[in-house]
Amino acid sequence: MEKFVITEAGKDHLNYIPDIQKAIEEAARVKGTGLAKRSAEYLTEKIREGKAIIAVTDSGDFAGFCYIESWGHEKFVANSGLIVLEKFRGYGLAMKIKARAFRLSRKVFPGAKMFGLTTSLAVMKINSALGYKPVTFSELTDDDEFWKGCHSCAYYDILFRTNRTHCLCTAMLYDPEKKKYGALKGKFLKKNGKHVVKKKVNIKSK
Repeated sequence: MEKFVITEAGKDHLNYIPDIQKAIEEAARVKGTGLAKRSAEYLTEKIREGKAIIAVTDSGDFAGFCYIESWGHEKFVANSGLIVLEKFRGYGLAMKIKARAFRLSRKVFPGAKMFGLTTSLAVMKINSALGYKPVTFSELTDDDEFWKGCHSCAYYDILFRTNRTHCLCTAMLYDPEKKKYGALKGKFLKKNGKHVVKKKVNIKSK
């Protein structure tokens, strides 16, 4: 069985940039992925800043990648560019990479809302498992620099024509404040004929 090393990418991983870029470009050409292309310079910056997760095999072959970026003065964070080479799919690698990127994002930007745009059902399932919820585009960052990154996506025309309100992508959001306190279930309890408010339960986020 294939074994993988999943870790925060550093300068020792810069030699994998051509492989990462090629994998993203090939996936972007496949109808339905909604992936935006990234330059070698952009990927290099992410790795040097310690804002990327990479997966390689025990023998050193590139297997998967994901990077994080902050927007709107660090109020929002996105885990983007999630890619797993086709020959390494079926090992649960995408979930492991995304979970590692999620933890890195929470460590570096603990107060930020985490969001993503995707057309991939697999990614939606992963996001849901991590606590993301589907939202309207209006709940995402209004940072123009983020939306510029969608220019190379095949679906940008839809996004542009609808003034950034609709696309084939699904918007998903993780709000740390809501997760911290949890959903207020059973808000009103009837006791001795009177309604009382149930206290919030503090649920710590990991």
